[in-house]
Amino acid sequence: MDIQSAISKLNAYANMPTPMRLRDLIRQIRAARTAADERAVVQKECAYIRSLFREEDNTWRCRNVAKLLYIHMLGYQAHFGQLECLKLIASPRFTDKRIGYLGSMLLLDERQDVHLLITNSLKNDLSSQTQFVIGLALCALGVICSPEMSRDLAGEVEKLLKTSNAYVRKKAALCAFRIIKKVPELMEMFIPATRSLLSEKNHGVLITAVVLITEMCEKSPDALHHFKKLVSNLVRVLKNLIMAGYSPEHDVCGVSDPFLQVKILRLLRLLGKNDSEASETMNDILAQVATNTETSKNVGNAILYETVLSIMDIKSESGLRVLVVNILGRFLLNTDKNIRYVALNTLLCTVGADYSAVQRHRSTIVECLKDPDISIRKRAMELCFALVNSNNIRSMTKELLMFLEKADPEFKSQCSSNLFICAEMYAPSKRWHIDTMIKVLTMAGNYVIDDVVGNLIQLISESTSLHTYTAQQLWKQLTGDLAVKQPLVQVASWSIGEFGDLLNSSEGQDAKPANVTADDIIDMFEKITLNIHMTLTTKEYSTTALMKLSVRFPDSAPRIKRFLDIFGTNVNVELQQRAIEFSSLFRKYNHLRPSLLERMPDMECKSSSNNAIPNGDAGEDELLSNSIKEEKENHKNAEESNVLLDLLSGSSEISAFNSELPVPVVKPTSDEPNLLDLLGGLELEPQVQSSYPPPPPPTNILLDKYVASQSNTKSIAPITAFDKNGLKIMFEFEKPSDNPQMIIINLIATNHSLAPINDFLFQAAVPKVFQLQLLPPTNNVIPANNMGEIHQTLKILNPSKSQLRMKLRISYVSNGNAVLEQAEVNNIPQAVYL
Repeated sequence: MDIQSAISKLNAYANMPTPMRLRDLIRQIRAARTAADERAVVQKECAYIRSLFREEDNTWRCRNVAKLLYIHMLGYQAHFGQLECLKLIASPRFTDKRIGYLGSMLLLDERQDVHLLITNSLKNDLSSQTQFVIGLALCALGVICSPEMSRDLAGEVEKLLKTSNAYVRKKAALCAFRIIKKVPELMEMFIPATRSLLSEKNHGVLITAVVLITEMCEKSPDALHHFKKLVSNLVRVLKNLIMAGYSPEHDVCGVSDPFLQVKILRLLRLLGKNDSEASETMNDILAQVATNTETSKNVGNAILYETVLSIMDIKSESGLRVLVVNILGRFLLNTDKNIRYVALNTLLCTVGADYSAVQRHRSTIVECLKDPDISIRKRAMELCFALVNSNNIRSMTKELLMFLEKADPEFKSQCSSNLFICAEMYAPSKRWHIDTMIKVLTMAGNYVIDDVVGNLIQLISESTSLHTYTAQQLWKQLTGDLAVKQPLVQVASWSIGEFGDLLNSSEGQDAKPANVTADDIIDMFEKITLNIHMTLTTKEYSTTALMKLSVRFPDSAPRIKRFLDIFGTNVNVELQQRAIEFSSLFRKYNHLRPSLLERMPDMECKSSSNNAIPNGDAGEDELLSNSIKEEKENHKNAEESNVLLDLLSGSSEISAFNSELPVPVVKPTSDEPNLLDLLGGLELEPQVQSSYPPPPPPTNILLDKYVASQSNTKSIAPITAFDKNGLKIMFEFEKPSDNPQMIIINLIATNHSLAPINDFLFQAAVPKVFQLQLLPPTNNVIPANNMGEIHQTLKILNPSKSQLRMKLRISYVSNGNAVLEQAEVNNIPQAVYL
């Protein structure tokens, strides 16, 4: 009976139609004219493959799995072929194993229990006598290994690292790299074998060894310390590469194995950071690479770029730093826009380390502002602001104003904000400062952030000798479509409301009479108030200006009264209340009106904005004065602003900064968790969405300069604000001596877990009696094993000297999992309030 059944099976197979070949299936799918036709072909073939899989002895399993993998790559379901892949892996035929392992890498991962069934087959194939079978097993293990599988098979991989076969050693090193990423504690097993790999002559083994060592050094401080002994070995390998003659096996565009050179340079950068001895060992070879590498091809430019990064990261000599800045300067002249972008990006990181060397390339950087590529223009703009100092403020501002005039809308907000900061820090005179800011308001229009308006008003107020000149200049700018430059209208409304009677005066510095009548001025502000395109804030400024003009021009008071009476029934409650209160001043309290609306006293800043400090930086106004705050409260300007320099903008804030997202405060949708709800109980004030486009934060370098200008602080004992799952957040406190109401908190976030933390986002909320400002963090990635940290500055204004409570909301991604934590800080030291 057994013989007869075998014969019947053979007859059945003989009569069974031969399955379609893979190339025929591809031809049919490509011939499909519509998506429906393609689905029909795929579904028919999948049904046929399923029927064949049900047969116990399927001679066409390899061909069917290959077709199934192609179907999977097209995006169709192919999970029913997982077990067939395992059967192919167990086959003694190499062809079957190759398709089986390929299928397992595509269809299996550590989230599926099926992949555990492959462990025994992998162990057997890792002990095979055929190098290609071993290579297949190592590749599959590196792709689908789970922590459990890694622990089971790490010993087999470690043995293969010591084999004499270069092909196997290369594959084993890459597999060990993947295992260490999954289970970092296994790296001790691989360190002895990995160290010996650097003496190899095979470039494939060398490059995988360098990759493996780099991963170990990034994961463990102990491994980093251990491999610092190999700096001289790496230097010798790199020297052999650049001094070696032509080798067709490793030559790429005339450069000997650039891939290996780049990997070695990255490892040297890691080993030499904060290590004077290691840096001294590699200084000479880095200089040779920087001077001898061919720059006519992108291959050489890639090596030079890595060399630049390495020299800037280690404790290199000053001459080497000047050399790399000059290399980046040559990159700026390259016709390839990608190389120019890389140069600008690197110079932006380098400017803090060697300011004067970067300054020598200022003219080339300014030319990049005219580049047709938007990315290059953005980086050039940021770098130009980083290069501004008291010596070049006039010429750089002129170039940046020309850029602002023609800039894309997305640049106008950031450019105008940074121009204000630069002018505040380095203005050669008050008049130049005011003229520059008026030009910024005119060119940037509604893209100017709210802070610029308030700070310019303060500047005008404190410049007593320029009141007449400023009012006259602002009056000249009130032409054309005013709805597109409302920040200018707001500043002009305040200035003309205060000094409107001086428009025709010739007294004062640089004054030139405007030759306008009171009716002309009132006509203008009536037109502004009635313009339907004006925002509520602009109308508040204009109505307040009209009210002040009733005192500046007493003969026009009846006309102004009649106009304001119209708004007593306005649908907007804010304007209605303002008009009613103003109208009452004309009636019941008319005798008090002149004294109530007399000119405001000069607003004095707390520190001189032109105070020079070392290294090209300058002192800066820290906050708006209380007079500005009162003026804003009078206007009830509750619109949200991007708080950079002004902590007295009117409402407590919850600030959220992200390196990937430029908008500083994100308003949640109905489906998203509301931070105001999550941090309830602190009676936070509501925030109103601004009518202007949300500006991106300014460049970190410029903001760092501003923060650095705040000195004379008193230190307080630090506290641990958060410590959970390896993430630790410390608060260090400072109290500026010139502002006892200010609390500066320096946040330091570290990560002592085994996995890096990505997309780190810190948010905070305080009671409404405080004002909170969060500056952007230095990064949003925290390396594992305390290999790095993130810094962020919080500024809190505590006018009532109340006890500070703070609620935190922390989100990040670790090991591919999104984490959201909330905490409350109630242990602020008592010295903070004194």
